Amino acid sequence: MSRQVARGVDTKKISSELFALTYGSIVAQLVNDYEEDDEINKQLDKMGYNIGIRIIEDFLARSGIGRCTDFRETADIISKVAFKMFLGITPVVTNWSSTGDEFSLLIENNPLTEFVELPDNHSQLNYSNIICGAMRGALEMVQLDVSVWFVQDQLKGDNITEIRLKFNKRLEDALPPGED
Repeated sequence: MSRQVARGVDTKKISSELFALTYGSIVAQLVNDYEEDDEINKQLDKMGYNIGIRIIEDFLARSGIGRCTDFRETADIISKVAFKMFLGITPVVTNWSSTGDEFSLLIENNPLTEFVELPDNHSQLNYSNIICGAMRGALEMVQLDVSVWFVQDQLKGDNITEIRLKFNKRLEDALPPGED
């Protein structure tokens, strides 16, 4: 018997929907396991951080990008290459601080929130906080200590999703956490 090929099916769309639903299941389980939104946010950040410290190797291997010369170049690589590679979107880099050590990423359509509405009793939940942790972890692996947080979130009624990144310091070459 021959296998019939589905015509007109966008496998990228199916994959992104499956990813969004799977991520939603993870967040739902965290909501069941933890009572406070702050604790759920911490767990999502921690999960993202662990993903980030591992995914950076894949990113560097697939993109062929070398070391960035400054934080502005890092911002461009994050928005134009990393987000495109892993989430299929290209956020806008904007709102640079006068010192050049802080910027915002504006996300018009967050693929993680495609089928999501936050319940009223979880108004402090940063549903996509895994992204902040992943960026923090990945940048730490390339010796950049950054702070990453949500400023605005469409799930909370804002017009756009805004993630803020602040460069804290350059880290000295060291072994990854947990390795001696």
